[in-house]
Amino acid sequence: MTFEIGKYQVELLNESDYNPDSKDNLNKYLNNYLTESDFKLPTKIGIKILENGTEINSAIIGAENGATGLHKTSQIIESNRILICCCDSVFCLDLPTLNLNWKTKVDIATAFEIFKIENGFIIHGELEITRINNDGKIIWQNGGADIFVSQNGKDDFEVKDNFVKATDWDNRIYKWNLNGVEIE
Repeated sequence: MTFEIGKYQVELLNESDYNPDSKDNLNKYLNNYLTESDFKLPTKIGIKILENGTEINSAIIGAENGATGLHKTSQIIESNRILICCCDSVFCLDLPTLNLNWKTKVDIATAFEIFKIENGFIIHGELEITRINNDGKIIWQNGGADIFVSQNGKDDFEVKDNFVKATDWDNRIYKWNLNGVEIE
């Protein structure tokens, strides 16, 4: 995935096979933000910053627990930072330096999507719906009776101006206001 942000191009790469101890990796990264673990990290994402087609910075991120993918709602790129879901966490890195501002574990299993709201973000996780502020601090988290994925994979999550709606595996619908209080 490639994004244009001002004079920079931001490339996101699935690097699940990346091994920090190997010299045979396809890509090399200047910054390593892989969570230390006794287990193989299920997802690793490479981030490259280019200016006029020349790479000026790079980083690799990874965390524990569930695997995530790159798609249109797995990250938010602002003029001065990128927020990206990776495994059970959200990583926030400066642009263009790719210095790690913060990393927050937002789900017991997997963080699927991130959405911008006033004064923060909503994260659609597998087991929890989480609101964080702009500094990555958790404001609230709510769980349900089952995973927040619908069996048909459609219309299972939405964020509106004043509420969040999630559907679980058994098609139960949950609706919270932006303060995390269940409504309806």
